[in-house]
Amino acid sequence: MLSVLLSPVVSRAEDASLEYAVKATFLYKLGPFVTWPAHAFETPTGPVNLCVVGRDSFGATLDQAVAGQVIGTRSIAVWRLAAVDRGRACHILYVGTNDPRLAAEVLDAVGGTPTLTVTDGIRDARAKGVVNFVIVASRVRFEIDDHAAAQGGLEISSKVLSLAVAVRPRS
Repeated sequence: MLSVLLSPVVSRAEDASLEYAVKATFLYKLGPFVTWPAHAFETPTGPVNLCVVGRDSFGATLDQAVAGQVIGTRSIAVWRLAAVDRGRACHILYVGTNDPRLAAEVLDAVGGTPTLTVTDGIRDARAKGVVNFVIVASRVRFEIDDHAAAQGGLEISSKVLSLAVAVRPRS
């Protein structure tokens, strides 16, 4: 009887764990399909900085997912931040909040910079990152705001744009 009562809880926990493993993989797998302007990197061989600001639902999963991975010839460095500003060179920035007001504040702080911002399940268009994770038919999918990408000087491959469930085009 006890195992029957605990099964849904374990199942939800496993589902959440799998969901964040998929999202962690997406975070670095999108990188090869993004072109950053040369000035986005401090040095020609510097790493791609993957930053998490706000709630970190990934834990060790993100570190394990990116271990040994590269984007082009660049290694990936994971940073967990309490706050973000224009001075921090985050190439990929995961915004760990579902609160549209807080997400919008983070996005405003890096607006116009060459940062691939990633939000998670945000419904308010003003608070969505360049990439916004959504769940469609129990699968992790994503929306892309190519207009916001262009404002930051980012080019996103048409291959990735074709996989998105929704794309806001460049104007």
